[in-house]
Amino acid sequence: MGYILYALSLAFLASVTALYLTRSYWTPYAPAIPYLTIEGPLPAFIARRLPSTTHRPTYTRIPGSFSEDAEAGLTSATFDLSGNMEDGSDRRQGLEDEGKEAVKRIMARRKCGFDEARAIWVRERLRRENVGEDGRPRDPKAVFFS
Repeated sequence: MGYILYALSLAFLASVTALYLTRSYWTPYAPAIPYLTIEGPLPAFIARRLPSTTHRPTYTRIPGSFSEDAEAGLTSATFDLSGNMEDGSDRRQGLEDEGKEAVKRIMARRKCGFDEARAIWVRERLRRENVGEDGRPRDPKAVFFS
């Protein structure tokens, strides 16, 4: 059985090598393959299998300061950014980029407000870090002193 597999592999390799070395002779007679050898639209059977770009959300630039964060809707009555913008003494560049992206994604996907999306993101992050809802670690080996 091993000899048959070896012989077939060797024959396949030899035929592919021969076709590659003689490609200048037979390529003018080969039929044109749309989109691969000639320009043109994709064939319908290929285009149907590709993911559609019409359902992708449009790109929105992530703000880089607290005022831009507030303008982008990343503020509310319970998470007020105006204190960071009033006196101008806050040198930070705004909210954390990773958090902003995640909250905006949750707002778009679940169609919820900023406060709810921020709460969902914090709960997901706590769950990822193995922290319970009450703020204590869920590690069974954790020791607490009271």
